Amino acid sequence: MDFDFPVFDGPLAQRGIGVIAPFDLALERELWRWIPMEVSLHLARTPYEPVPVSMEMAQLVSNHQHLAAATRDVLHVEPEVVAYLCTSGSFVNGLDYERSLCKAICDAGAPDAVTTSGALAEVLHLLDVHKVAVITPYDADLTQSLHDFLAELNVDTVSSDHLGLGGGIWKVSYRTIAERILGADHPDAEAIFVSCTNLPTYDVIEPLEVALGKPVLTANQLTMWACLRRMELPIVGPGKWLREVS
Repeated sequence: MDFDFPVFDGPLAQRGIGVIAPFDLALERELWRWIPMEVSLHLARTPYEPVPVSMEMAQLVSNHQHLAAATRDVLHVEPEVVAYLCTSGSFVNGLDYERSLCKAICDAGAPDAVTTSGALAEVLHLLDVHKVAVITPYDADLTQSLHDFLAELNVDTVSSDHLGLGGGIWKVSYRTIAERILGADHPDAEAIFVSCTNLPTYDVIEPLEVALGKPVLTANQLTMWACLRRMELPIVGPGKWLREVS
């Protein structure tokens, strides 16, 4: 029996991104939509914490030792960058702590490191954005912590909305997310940030950017964008303004 094998030796060579995700992440499929075919994601998780989504959980899942251990778990597949994929865990203790998380990942052996909130800071700087509207699935205290982090970046939160969820964030419908984004917008907001890597947003970004005429920045989008930027690869997926700064 004759087979017409391709002339190349094997599948497309892969370049890796290590992803450290909180134990409750349920959106792995969305992450894969943000990357090109030649990139693979290698996931490790922080330990389970039996508490609701809150300030306490954000602090527990951003433990330096847990991040270092998770980094070592993915190093054997030689990722080019390791991302801490958690918005609240990377903003809850402020800007200096966000930087310390990147250092902990690199100290554990990663060639480069990204956090979700660090990626947010990076793109707000590149877009020269100083006023934002914010939508989160969190309670009021954790949402205020995001406002405080943005203030450290010299970014004003001109309007804000939060869903007050203690769990099951991945179950929120696109309709609810879109309605809350539209409701949270403000004439003075130069961009809208949708927090939480466990909140599905992929398919609402483009129509909302068209409707609002401003960047709609979401957690998974920004994290993957920052990783691909370090790998000198183009952004994949929706996000007109991110493509422009890339």
